[in-house]
Amino acid sequence: MRLSYRSLALLAALLAAPFGYASAQNVILDAPALFPPKGKAGPPDVRVPPAVWPRLDPGAVLCRTQGDLVRLAANRSGGPDGGPADCRIINIPTGIKIIQRQGPGSTQVQVTGGSSQVGWTDAWLPEKAPPNVKAAATGR
Repeated sequence: MRLSYRSLALLAALLAAPFGYASAQNVILDAPALFPPKGKAGPPDVRVPPAVWPRLDPGAVLCRTQGDLVRLAANRSGGPDGGPADCRIINIPTGIKIIQRQGPGSTQVQVTGGSSQVGWTDAWLPEKAPPNVKAAATGR
């Protein structure tokens, strides 16, 4: 049996027509499960923990009494009134509560948190928190 080109074309058209139309109906171009949503461009958002205020920063000194603070100042300047001073250097930012001020270089503070130690410091502690510190994080 020999088929002509005309009969082959007719046979191909008859076979392809129902399948082509049916497969076009089942194509879904919106497939959200196949493609995850794209995130926003740029670096990720970094959440900054709230800063403790007021605080003693690393390097600040906390002395047990005001007399120890005076002796420490005399030892640092090489004066004759020096002697042993019961003071420690702060290594990590430490939250405090200001109790009283006696001049710009002598402030009585209480450590907030676990120890609740009361002492004296010569650290500069401004009256107001810096602008980048939220008001909710202040210890006043």
